[in-house]
Amino acid sequence: MRLTDAKRIVIKIGSALLVNPDGTIRQAWLDALAQDVAAFRAAGQEVLIVSSGSIAVGRRILGLGDGALKLEEKQASAATGQIRLAHAYQTALARHEITVAQILLTPSDTEERRRHLNARATLLQLLKLGAVPVINENDTVATSEIRYGDNDRLAARVATMASADLLVLLSDIDGVYTADPRKDPAAQHIPEIRAVTPEIEAMAGDAVPGVSTGGMITKLDAAKIALAGGCRMAIALGRDDHALGRLAEGAKASWFVPSDQPVTARKRWISGTLKPVGEVVVDAGALAALGRGKSLLPAGVRAVGGSFERGDAIQIKGPDGRVVGKGLSAYSSEDAIRIVGKRSAEIGEILGYDGRSELIHRDDMSIDPAEIAVADT
Repeated sequence: MRLTDAKRIVIKIGSALLVNPDGTIRQAWLDALAQDVAAFRAAGQEVLIVSSGSIAVGRRILGLGDGALKLEEKQASAATGQIRLAHAYQTALARHEITVAQILLTPSDTEERRRHLNARATLLQLLKLGAVPVINENDTVATSEIRYGDNDRLAARVATMASADLLVLLSDIDGVYTADPRKDPAAQHIPEIRAVTPEIEAMAGDAVPGVSTGGMITKLDAAKIALAGGCRMAIALGRDDHALGRLAEGAKASWFVPSDQPVTARKRWISGTLKPVGEVVVDAGALAALGRGKSLLPAGVRAVGGSFERGDAIQIKGPDGRVVGKGLSAYSSEDAIRIVGKRSAEIGEILGYDGRSELIHRDDMSIDPAEIAVADT
C-alpha cells in the first residue's frame, strides 16, 4: 500500500521531531507537516495525529532543566506544554482552514470497552465533521505504573480504535534494519514485514538520546498492535520538512502488512476475544437485514436477556434461539428492554435522551453467515 491509497491515516509524531533541544517547537517543520496534511485532506483522506512533545515543551517553560524528571514534574510539564502544543497545531492547520480538536487519552480509554466505545465515537464524529483530532496521552493524570511510556503504542491503539487503514510512525530512521545502521555499515534495510518475529525484534536498537522516549522496540510493539487490528504501518524518516509528502512520493520506509482489513480484524476481535454477558433475540426481518450486513435496530429485537452495560458484548440470536453472532451493545440491558420493538425515532422520548439509532452498529458486530442461513430457513 502506498500512503496515497489509504482512506484513514494516523500519523504519530515524536518529541525529537517536533521539539528543539531548547524546548521550542520546530515551527517550520510543523508548518510543512500541516501542508502535507492539507494535501491529503484535499485528496479525500482522513487524518488523525498522535503527537508527543508536551513534556519536552513544558519542562523548559517551567525551568526544569535537562535532568530526569519526577513523575509529578512530568505531569506539571505536560499540563503546561500541552497548551502550547495545541496552539501550535491549531495555528499551523488553521492556515489551511482545517479545524483541530485536542483529545487526551489514558490507557484505560483504549482498553476498557465502554470508554473505548466513547473515545471511538468521538474520534469518528470529529472526522465526520471534517476536523483533525490531535491526540496525546493524558500525562497530567497518568502514573508511572499505567503510562504507555511512549506514544508509538498509543498511536497503534488509536489506529485500531478508529479503524484506520494506515499508521505512519515518523522517526529518526527510515525503517527497520538488520542491525543498527549508525553502528554497522553493513546493516540492510527491510522494506516489507508481514509479521514481527523474534528475529525482527532482535534487530531493534535503543532510543536516540535526548527528548525522545521511544525506540525501535516500541515501534515494533506498535506494529504488533496495528497488525493484529488489520492496520498497515510504516516507519519513515521524519526529520526533514515534508516527511509525509516524501513518503507519499515513495520515500524509503519499512512497511508492515497485515492479513486483514481493519473492520474484519475488529469483528474477529469481537467474535473471538470478548465474553458475552447478555443476549438479544431478533425477528425474521432483522435476521435477514443482519445477513445483508446491516446494523441491528431496536425495532427488530423481540427480547433482551442478561444484565449488561453499554459497550458490553452480547449474543445475537435468531427467532429459533440459534446464536448467529455477537456484538457490542450501544445500550445497557435496562435501556435495551425499554426500547425493544420501537422505532429509532422513539428512543429519545422513551429514554429521555437521544441515544444511538442502532442497538448494535454493524461495525461493532460479528455475524456468522452460515448460522444466519440456517436460522433463516
